[in-house]
Formats: sequence, structure tokens, C-alpha cells
Amino acid sequence: MQIEFNSYIQKSDKTDLIQKEVDNFLASERFDFVKTLSDKKYQNQCHTIFERFKDRSHFVQIGIGGSSLGPEMLISALSKNTERTFHFINNIDPDKTAQQINQINFKDALFYVVSKSGGTAETLASFAIMVNELKSHGVKESELANYFVFASDPSTSQLRELGDDLGITTLDIPTNVGGRFSVLTPVGLLPALFAEIDIEELCRSAFSFGSELSNLYSFKKAVSMILNHHENGYDQTVFMPYSSRLRDLSFWFIQLWAESLGKKDKDGKRVGLTPIPSYGATDQHSQMQLFMEGPLNKVMLLINIKESEHDLKLENQFDHPKLQKLSGFTLKNLMDSEFFGTKKALEEQNVPHIVFNINKLNEENLAKLVIFFEFLTAVTGFCLKIDPFNQPGVEAGKIYSFEWLDNL
Repeated sequence: MQIEFNSYIQKSDKTDLIQKEVDNFLASERFDFVKTLSDKKYQNQCHTIFERFKDRSHFVQIGIGGSSLGPEMLISALSKNTERTFHFINNIDPDKTAQQINQINFKDALFYVVSKSGGTAETLASFAIMVNELKSHGVKESELANYFVFASDPSTSQLRELGDDLGITTLDIPTNVGGRFSVLTPVGLLPALFAEIDIEELCRSAFSFGSELSNLYSFKKAVSMILNHHENGYDQTVFMPYSSRLRDLSFWFIQLWAESLGKKDKDGKRVGLTPIPSYGATDQHSQMQLFMEGPLNKVMLLINIKESEHDLKLENQFDHPKLQKLSGFTLKNLMDSEFFGTKKALEEQNVPHIVFNINKLNEENLAKLVIFFEFLTAVTGFCLKIDPFNQPGVEAGKIYSFEWLDNL
């Protein structure tokens, strides 16, 4: 992966700060989202489950936030299976849930219920609904282990206790790996197997690259650029891959960046880097006007894929000036022209941006992108004097939600 920088804020030297916080991060238990990638135990757990249920034609993931966004991203980016249908029950909107229920072949489905804490209300609600639907299809409670697999914390989880009671296998989400950092644990690895994605290559590449990042100049330069611009009022981060297959990577990044970096620091000051999801070339016709000529408060992260898996010729015989101009090119040529045109325009408008170039979209390179942005998020949080791994604002909302239910 090659990284290009275009920065328009005079740099202050943050080398010592960044190195100090990198060292603090490496010494913390939270570095486990890299360390655990080398533990084959998690991959083996997933392979065991896959062999047991590989005949199922419908895979239904029940989870919310990091328990769904990461797996959805893997499937949309890399899935090679065209015969199996994937469903993600990731919200509690009753109309959408009813629509999804009508699309599931219940007797030929595997339901994967994922909650790190084991007590996520939305996930448990969807689990209850799916159990009721299975029962309406003649499945007995004693047979639920033939339709469900759980994933949760290996030590303290009420979901794991429920699984034990029902005879349902529960896969391990490493204790020190938070939900939004968990895509390369069984949270994402099990659905990846059902999509014929090489999970060994995902973990190998992520571990290898993650082990090198703390020593890479380009990584520290990225942290420095984010911090310098933040000090100068650049409090928004645009994430824009030029690929429809990576559109869900934007939504995965949004949770990672927002939930990790938007909170109060140790002095009680509100800190935040607001992420904006985007993807090219579609959003050149919606958001790009704002990015180009709106307030200079955004740092843009662009992803460019050099080689596409497919290409289509634009050759045509129509008597139309623009169609004739396109006739000698391919769709990839047009996508590349849009990317490089945008990049040059951003430079002229003094909009700071970082470009991540990968040769092709595959397991090796997607894993590098995932681990880079997870590492970037963690170290940026440490430098901003916040805990990038908690979410106290979210927890408060959960408490008040249950208070409201109690008062119904």
C-alpha cells in the first residue's frame, strides 16, 4: 500500500508526542486487536462451525454497530459466493425487520447472533423474533442449536450463559478487543468463510502489517497530519474510496472514527473528529461541491484501486460528441480519470488529503486498510488524551432507553 500526502497547514513537530503515544498503545492490552490476529484458535473455531453448517444457503447475522458493520463490509468487498444469501439484521425498525423475515428461508438458514457484552438489547430483541419465527416453522426449542451460533466475550457474557443453556455454540470475541475493532475476530471471520473469503490471508496480512505500522514513517506522518489540522480547526474527516465494493468500508470507518474519537478528554473538554462517508465517483455529483469550495475544515482520506477485477469497453457508434469521445476508453479509464481529476482539483483548492493506493482489492490489501485505520484511530485517540476504546455517551443512552421502557 502506497500513501500520498497533501497538507496545507504548516507542520508543528509532533514526533516525540506521537512516538510516546505509540509506545503507550503498544504496551496496553488494547493492542490485542493486532496481537490476537496471530492466534489460530479463533480461525479454527470458525472453520469448525463452517464445516458443520456449510450446507446452509442463508446466512443471517444478528448484531448492531461493530457486530454488523465490519462483516457487512467484508462481504460486500470480497464475497466470492454467488449462491448463498446474506442477511444482516442490524436495526430494530419493525418494518425493515418484517421485510427481511420474508426474505429468509428459515429451515435452510444459520443465524449468527453477535454481542460482545452479551446484553445488547437490540440484538437480543432480534434473536427473540427469529426464535419465534423458527417455532412458527415447526422448530422446537430443543432444536435451536441446529440453527443458531453465538459470538460473545469468553468470560463474562449472559449471551454465553444462554447459549450454554440451549446447547448453542458460542464463539470467542477476545476480551480486550472492542466491538468496532473486532471485524477480524470471529465476528467477521465466520461470515467471511461462508462468503468464500480467505480468512487465513486476512489475518496473516493484517498481523504482518499491524506489527510494522509503529515503525513506518508514513503512519506517523498520517497521525501528525490529522493532529496538526485538528489544531487548526479541521474537525471533519471525509472517507472516500473510489469503489462501490468499498462503500461499506466507509460506513465501517464512520463508527470506528466517531465512536472512538468523539468524547470528552481527561480535562473534560469535548473533542471530536466528525467522519463523513462518501464514495467515488458517485459522490462527485452530490457532496464534492461542499468538499471543494465549502469551509476548509475537512481532511479527506481517498482510496484508489489501481487494478479492477473487470473492465468494460465504452466503444459505441452513436453520433453524440461525448459518447464518441468516450468510445476509445474503458469504464476503468473513466473511473481513474474521475479520481485523478478530483485529486488535482483538491490540490488546487488547498483541501488537505491523504491518498491510499492499493494494487487490487483482495484479502491482503483490504486487511491492510482495516488494520491501518484501526491503528490510526487508536494512536490519534491517545494523542488527543482520550480513551479511544470506550463509549460513555452510548452507555448513557442505553440506560435511559431502558428507563423509558420501564415506564411504559
